Amino acid sequence: MTSEAGSFPDFPAPISPGRNAAERAEAIKHSATFTLTIDCGGGGIKGSVLDEAGTMRAQPIRVPTPYPLPPELFVKTLVDLGSQLPNADRVTVGMPGMIRHGVVVATPHYVTRSGPRTKVDPELFEAWRGFDARTALAEAFGLPTLVLNDAEVHGAGVVAGTGFELVLTLGTGLGCALFDGGELAPHLEMSQAPVRWGMSYDTYIGEHERRRLGDALWSRRVRNVIEGLRPVFLWDRVYLGGGNSRLITPAQLARMGDDVVVVPNTAGIVGGVRAWTLGQR
Repeated sequence: MTSEAGSFPDFPAPISPGRNAAERAEAIKHSATFTLTIDCGGGGIKGSVLDEAGTMRAQPIRVPTPYPLPPELFVKTLVDLGSQLPNADRVTVGMPGMIRHGVVVATPHYVTRSGPRTKVDPELFEAWRGFDARTALAEAFGLPTLVLNDAEVHGAGVVAGTGFELVLTLGTGLGCALFDGGELAPHLEMSQAPVRWGMSYDTYIGEHERRRLGDALWSRRVRNVIEGLRPVFLWDRVYLGGGNSRLITPAQLARMGDDVVVVPNTAGIVGGVRAWTLGQR
């Protein structure tokens, strides 16, 4: 995997064979670990390589999410993207849906024929259900691999690690992740819960409704959702991320409270490093 020359700092030089055994062992022990992080969404898949501090070592690469998307094409798409980036020692993948121990229980977009809001393909539904994404990707990359829900990876990049923290990602739909004292809590697929007029959260504050309503009315919806969820979670802090969080109007954001923080969408990549150290309840 290669990067554009001169765009980012060079990787550390290889350990010199001229050192004695003790020096080489110590150098290997403290050598940097680089993480290829891939953030998979309903409309696009993007990735970069990060050092141990979570600093990107290459310009992120984004490709459109291809449809229809059987698991085999998903794996190939991620490997092809990774081949355009610098070498890494491990891989973190965030993808939409209910993921347990790297296995897909359910995913909302990749089971459709043409992408979000299109008809579910029964064959794709069966292909994705129970798909061991972690094993398939680890074998394809030949590297240790971690597969989590995309909001969980996003959250790993922003949570403070104190108190009860909720992460909501606003994009094609709604992503959700919970952290208690810095530990990842069991995943809730909030996006599929009904909220109003027979709509799920995925639809109610998703990209399609944002485009239909415009940013001002959509932002008011987001605020109403935050107010509705507050007595349910009683969080210490809630983070709003994802590609659409930056589109919330200042007026509506100001009314949400000081415990609501908008974070950069790059957290979906940066969190790929910290995800490896997350405890889980």
